[in-house]
Amino acid sequence: MWFLKSPVVGLLVILVAFSFTPAFNNAAFSQSTNPQRVDNSIAPSTGFADLIEQVSPAVVHVAISGKVSRSRQNVPEFNFPPGSPFEDFFEQFRNQQPRQDDEDESLRPLGIGSGFVISADGYIVTNHHVVNNADQIIVTLTDGEEFEAELQGSDSATDLALLKINSSESLPYVEWGDVEQSRVGDWVVAIGNPFGLGGSASTGIISAIGRDIRSGRYDDYLQIDAAINQGNSGGPLFNLAGDVIGINSAIYSPTGGSVGIGFSIPSSMAQRVIEQLKESGTVQRGWLGVQIQAIDSELAEGFGRENNSGALVASIIEDSPAEKAKFQAGDIVIEFDGKPIDEMRDLPRIVAETSAGDTVDVLIVRDGEEKTLSVLVDPYPEEGATLAKAEPNESQGDNVIGAEMVALNRQSREKYQVPDNAQGVLVVAVTEGSLAAQNGIIAGDLIQRVGRKAVSKPADVLGAVNEAIRNRRDTVVFLFNRAGSSSFVPFKLD
Repeated sequence: MWFLKSPVVGLLVILVAFSFTPAFNNAAFSQSTNPQRVDNSIAPSTGFADLIEQVSPAVVHVAISGKVSRSRQNVPEFNFPPGSPFEDFFEQFRNQQPRQDDEDESLRPLGIGSGFVISADGYIVTNHHVVNNADQIIVTLTDGEEFEAELQGSDSATDLALLKINSSESLPYVEWGDVEQSRVGDWVVAIGNPFGLGGSASTGIISAIGRDIRSGRYDDYLQIDAAINQGNSGGPLFNLAGDVIGINSAIYSPTGGSVGIGFSIPSSMAQRVIEQLKESGTVQRGWLGVQIQAIDSELAEGFGRENNSGALVASIIEDSPAEKAKFQAGDIVIEFDGKPIDEMRDLPRIVAETSAGDTVDVLIVRDGEEKTLSVLVDPYPEEGATLAKAEPNESQGDNVIGAEMVALNRQSREKYQVPDNAQGVLVVAVTEGSLAAQNGIIAGDLIQRVGRKAVSKPADVLGAVNEAIRNRRDTVVFLFNRAGSSSFVPFKLD
């Protein structure tokens, strides 16, 4: 079972697959028929029985097993005096043991979860964490029939997987719904098949949309208060029209049981991923090639902005689409391919959803002015890229802000492990109680920009700070590179 501990209240975010030895149920169940789509939304006052009856046959139980190797150890060595009555006994016992390099390898149950059929020919959606590391996957329908499933593809970034079973008959299935039409407060029905005994249903409402639970860069969960319990990972979330608008994946809980805070992957994201897994078994995502950060109120003030929307570009990846499109550190991305970037985390998700090879317009704010850049999106690289190179500049020292700064040279680069392609002004010492110390600057920091200006020598830093003071600014934005990672930091001048 995988979980994250909340740093604030000590609760747990738990992926709700349940690892234990499942008992496969082979009892006879009544034969299911293809569920028909519900033409009219069901009023909650009439109950949910009709909806659940129609969609439950498409919800399946997923059990996995894997090969587990266990080395057998020899009995410890004991030395006995010649002629000891124990000598013959332990010699015989040792001869009966397998060699130390012998291994016992067998398929063992590893965990269970749920899934749902999306086509009559047997394609099944579940969570990546349900089937990860499985050597054998067994799918059980609500009528008790079992199938060994083939893994078509799995995507850890979105926690989605696609299975395929082969049946001589058409299978009951459900269809995707339009989650974009959903609102906070809408009724939903969560169904799982955690023990292979048939669908287990719970109802509730959508509590929030677009939740980030810090499980990955593409977090965009629906939060629901319908009970989701262990073993329900991979089960569908339905709207009242009987369409799938989410895949139940995680709960937020102090005990591991449901406390009414569950998370579902929205169908808008799932559909795109599942389609690619069906076509190729892999997922290809768009890539821009920038390191970004969120804009807080202090950074917004430093950049002269009235709000903190957008994604702030901290650095550019060498030979990336962003570098080719002339992006610059300090650009604030506010729109990508016509889609607004309200928060930093919106940008990676929207870029990832863009097809590689597409040329899109990106609206940025640079030096207080809006500007449109045209970028050719590349596929996400398998290996990491390096930060863009800059031309070297002359250097000199200064310590007026309470930091001793030097130009980069071979010796300083070696001493502070500054990459050859990184440029800026190196901090080598900070005076206790100084303005630099109060703002968290430490020796080894590389100052790359102050305000809207790139810096290459200590005088550049001093000049930009003095200019901000003359303009009666309370804050100026520094771009630091610390331990190879670049980020903008508000530098308080009072």
